[in-house]
Amino acid sequence: MRIATFVTLLLSLSLVACQSQKVSHEVPQVLSSSSHDPIAFTQGLEYYNGKFYESTGLYGQSTLREVDMSGTPIRQLRLSSDYFAEGLARVDQKLYQITWQEGKAFIYDLDTFNQLETFNYKGEGWGLCFDGTELYMSDGSSTLFKRDPDTFAVTKEITVTQENKPVERLNELECVDNYIYANVWLTDKIVKIDKASGDVVAEIDASQLLSSQERATLSKDAVLNGIAYNPDNDSFFVTGKLWPKLFEVKFIEKQ
Repeated sequence: MRIATFVTLLLSLSLVACQSQKVSHEVPQVLSSSSHDPIAFTQGLEYYNGKFYESTGLYGQSTLREVDMSGTPIRQLRLSSDYFAEGLARVDQKLYQITWQEGKAFIYDLDTFNQLETFNYKGEGWGLCFDGTELYMSDGSSTLFKRDPDTFAVTKEITVTQENKPVERLNELECVDNYIYANVWLTDKIVKIDKASGDVVAEIDASQLLSSQERATLSKDAVLNGIAYNPDNDSFFVTGKLWPKLFEVKFIEKQ
């Protein structure tokens, strides 16, 4: 009897574990679309007070820019050709921009783009987001690094898994409440991550955002990348590297 009870308990716990890791499958429902600079190699995207702040990459082409709702740059800061810009996050009235292999995080004044500070870090920089308290950073692996915004020191590492398997190539990030949304590089997929456990709770298939005709005109580097939450409408803005369009969407259950 005791053995049977123990086996039943193990089966029950296994069932609970499987249920807790169940991943929902979603798609973006397009609310509207607007122009996006087709030469912007988008690495980070932020939306704040009706404007977009964007980090664009590539050596010799990396920028920090403010963009209006029509996709037109309002102002732009060009980085030294020694830097390949990556993810971007807003922390109050500051913008944090990381670099790919240079180990530098640049902090700017939001209103002026004046550089206020520089932090050094080890490893690669890919995506960055801020949850109101701490920064989260990706490096292209399945690990997210929680960082102190005052020092940029790593305070915790989180392994991201989907159905108990690590999710690699985590790229641009967006923090929303208890979750982190992450582009998966070289795919049309966005994953929604429980930031406490690292479990993927939803997988979003964004492969239908661009038409086949639009995709045919793009290079192989023009992949989905760029997520910004819009609290005014409880929606998201998404785009890609070298994409001609930016979409406002809501994520809904896939039918």
